[in-house]
Amino acid sequence: MEITEQASDLTDSLPKAASSTMAASPMTAAAAITPELIASFDEASTAALALRLDEDDYPTPFAGLQDWHLMRALAIHRPELARPYVHLVDQEPFDED
Repeated sequence: MEITEQASDLTDSLPKAASSTMAASPMTAAAAITPELIASFDEASTAALALRLDEDDYPTPFAGLQDWHLMRALAIHRPELARPYVHLVDQEPFDED
């Protein structure tokens, strides 16, 4: 399966609002996380989002950051959906020494 087919398969499993957010530019996409978008997620679309975050194969850093913000918003507003994937948004403290 080619990468474009894999990406379309993942996009097809997302709610329509989330799919359109991914196609937006980084600046407009950052402002596009709305209560309606959060409400449109279900277990399957959250799993698809988590899979993209786990694979971390984004064309730009902004695309990955947008997905991270979306998962973080789900963890805050819909914790029942994001609970299995909270490790993707938790940042562990580290020692710089």
